[in-house]
Amino acid sequence: MMKEITFYKTKDNETQIEVTIENETVWLTQQQMAELFQQTKQNVSRHINNCFKEKELYQNVVVKESLTAASDGKVYNIKYYNLDVIVSVGYRIKSNRGTQFRQWATARLREYLVEGLALNEKRLEQKNKQIRVLHDGIRILSRVIEEKTNTTGSFNWLSEFKMGLQLLDDFDNETLDKIGKNSQKANYPTIAEYLRLVNRMKSTIKSQFFGRVKDKGFESAINQVEQAIGRNEVYPTIEEKAAMLLYLIVKNHAFIDGNKRIAAACFLLFLERNNILYNREGKPIISNEALAGLTLFVASSNPDEIETIKMLLVSILNRNLAE
Repeated sequence: MMKEITFYKTKDNETQIEVTIENETVWLTQQQMAELFQQTKQNVSRHINNCFKEKELYQNVVVKESLTAASDGKVYNIKYYNLDVIVSVGYRIKSNRGTQFRQWATARLREYLVEGLALNEKRLEQKNKQIRVLHDGIRILSRVIEEKTNTTGSFNWLSEFKMGLQLLDDFDNETLDKIGKNSQKANYPTIAEYLRLVNRMKSTIKSQFFGRVKDKGFESAINQVEQAIGRNEVYPTIEEKAAMLLYLIVKNHAFIDGNKRIAAACFLLFLERNNILYNREGKPIISNEALAGLTLFVASSNPDEIETIKMLLVSILNRNLAE
């Protein structure tokens, strides 16, 4: 079942909650459950913990975590709990709202399942067709490259685009790289260094508003890339850090003008500082055109596409470095 967002309104019309439907169940956060059951978040958390402690449910089955971009531009790791947890909490606090929500959720899931089966069949058919066409295209191009490279040479340029074609194939097959290849300790430029870079760019740009800071969003983006939970870094590899740096600076809109250009320049500075701006042959791992295209791609993306954006950026960095 594809991810869907719908709304549940209580029978007394006092509360309306945004509900996520995914993987044949519904999902709410602790805060949403608190609103549904008219309880404090602390009370809901206590009931959830008791549910796991008593082994009524197993946490790794009924809980999922999701990176969510909030309205303030920051990215948070939010826990969602499925219908089994929601019903359990409802019973524990003896709330009629729990029964009402279960009845509504069951009906909605039935509807989504029927609709989803038909839609998924259509999507699967379309995707399979696209994959077949893409695979056939890659095979044909590869054969042409092999045949022509040692003869007329008129198709030599095709070899330059094999990586792009492979990325398209991996995107369709959902096999883009999730993690980077460089896990060494990152060398972080300071905020002052980033701002010196911005000031240097100002001298070449005719805009009195370029690089003028309007809030703390830039500093927040820099700090989020360095985040760690305990001893574990949120973004453990250099490639992931670089990808999120580009994403967060673009999305935080911390400057009156020039957010995309500044994000791209800071992205390059971070790569240079960590010795991956150039590949083994001394060539830049990303072209001018690719840098502009990827930055625009980030700018036009939706918040729920953050993981896809990150994987695409990481995949491009990984593969260009391997060249």
